[in-house]
Amino acid sequence: MGLVLARIDQRLIHGIVVTQWAAHTKAKRLMVVDDEVSKDETQKAAMRMSKPSGTGMSIIDTETAIANFNKGKYDSHNVFLVVREPETLLKLADGGVHIPKVNVGIIFDGEGKKTVKKMVSVDEKEVADLKALKEKGIPVTFHFVPGEVEEPLETYIK
Repeated sequence: MGLVLARIDQRLIHGIVVTQWAAHTKAKRLMVVDDEVSKDETQKAAMRMSKPSGTGMSIIDTETAIANFNKGKYDSHNVFLVVREPETLLKLADGGVHIPKVNVGIIFDGEGKKTVKKMVSVDEKEVADLKALKEKGIPVTFHFVPGEVEEPLETYIK
């Protein structure tokens, strides 16, 4: 099966991801791709404690993810991928990783950002990266929890 869904969620692995999204996607592997977090043993240990029983977890950097996907390492897994930034997904796609869909969940507010939806604030680079993903033919939707209506990128970002 491989990658079934990629989610942008700056909280990475947390309750909604573990209790709702993992079940919704029938994930057999939760994957965090983040160059900083992959080097932080404390954060990694905390995330691993919350993974559902019977589910694998990978917390790796972008380069490792590209190499592993391209080698077919996850072809027999249902992988639910979580990243903090749209830029990471763009790097994965540029590296040859097939991303079937991007789900925008939580992007925190900050300096230079505009709130486009509850729990989603973006700056110009994030907007450009989301549009670039869509231009690559990857559907980009806003979808906080599985029970909500999925809304296309154009609903909030023109």
